[in-house]
Amino acid sequence: MDDYDKLTPEQREQKDKEDRERERQEQATLPYEWTQTLVDVDVNVPVPPGTRGRDLVVEIKKKRLSVGLKGQPKILEGELCKDVKVDDSTWTLEDNKLVLIHLEKVNKQNWWENVLTHHPKIDTTKIVPENSKLGDLDGETRGMVEKMMYDNQQKQMGKPTSDEQKKMEALKKFQDAHPEMDFSNAKIS
Repeated sequence: MDDYDKLTPEQREQKDKEDRERERQEQATLPYEWTQTLVDVDVNVPVPPGTRGRDLVVEIKKKRLSVGLKGQPKILEGELCKDVKVDDSTWTLEDNKLVLIHLEKVNKQNWWENVLTHHPKIDTTKIVPENSKLGDLDGETRGMVEKMMYDNQQKQMGKPTSDEQKKMEALKKFQDAHPEMDFSNAKIS
């Protein structure tokens, strides 16, 4: 990464382009395609046309995934990159030729580098998430994002963050309640 910082903008652009192409080629060798959001991962596994659900053996565990046809070697099998919520993860067979696997992430704050740990990794620092509206978020997440945006704005203007404001308000209330105490030399951290 230090070498990357020393590159000119043109060299960075070229390196990024080469890295994306290398990743694309590596991902193309996998027996599946996958996409992700911060909350879930979708894996599409092609199977022979005419496959029926009862022909499949699909196991989704907290830290493992395997897909195969009964009596044949697994199409994919291994340790998942990160933990999944087994009860919220599902699989379906589409058009008797594609197994759609939906994995619900336990940690909804991280991008996955790969699906199975032994498969090639992608550079998660280059992921550009889809734009979303604050209204799309649940209440708790929305509040957290709004607080982060406010605090970031305050820092840029050299003003105190919301947490610093709360501390200052608490100190002021304490000072008002105890006028007999001298706070002139107090250092607040």
